[in-house]
This record gives sequence, structure tokens and C-alpha cells, in this order.
Amino acid sequence: MALVRKGSRRIVVDGTVYRWRLRGRPTYFQGLAWSPCSFAVEHADTPGMTLVVTTGQPHPSNWIGREAEPVTPSGVAAAVRIALREGWTPTAPGSAFHLDRSAGFTPSN
Repeated sequence: MALVRKGSRRIVVDGTVYRWRLRGRPTYFQGLAWSPCSFAVEHADTPGMTLVVTTGQPHPSNWIGREAEPVTPSGVAAAVRIALREGWTPTAPGSAFHLDRSAGFTPSN
């Protein structure tokens, strides 16, 4: 499934162009800081397998005011490099590749 172009950002990682997108509004569980923030990445020219990265922090727009750091391009680039090492092939067709970086996330009560 391809990313929606509207709201996606371009990033170059090791000479390859990707697009990434963070959901603007949190899901219900992310809004209550019960589940961590996630973002999606795909190859810009030949979309194939989408990378879905689960971070270890709450969504920046959570409703309860739990402190969260923004998702930065350097963090996205690091996640792309890790996913490529773990076998993500961005131009190959297939279902989403999940990278779970949520170790240490503690849900709100």
C-alpha cells in the first residue's frame, strides 16, 4: 500500500530517496498514550514494501499531555538503515515490513 503524498516528507538516506509520513492526528490509543507513536517509510520512485516503524515514545499530539520528542529526519534515517540491515527491501512488492523500536515504552494509566 502506497503512502499518501499529501503530508509526506522527502528524505535521502545513503543516496536513496524515500518518503516518510507520521500520522498527523493520533489514533485513540496513541492519543491516550496507551500505544507508542509510529511512522511509515517507502521508496520515493518505486513504492513497494512499506516500512512501518513503531517508536518507543508517545505520539507528539497525545491528548493527556505526556511529554514526547518529535520524530526527526535523523531518527527516520536511522530507522531506515536498521530496517535495511534487517532485510527490508523497499522496491520489492509485499506486505509491510515492521520495525519495532518500542522497547522501554510504558503506557499511561
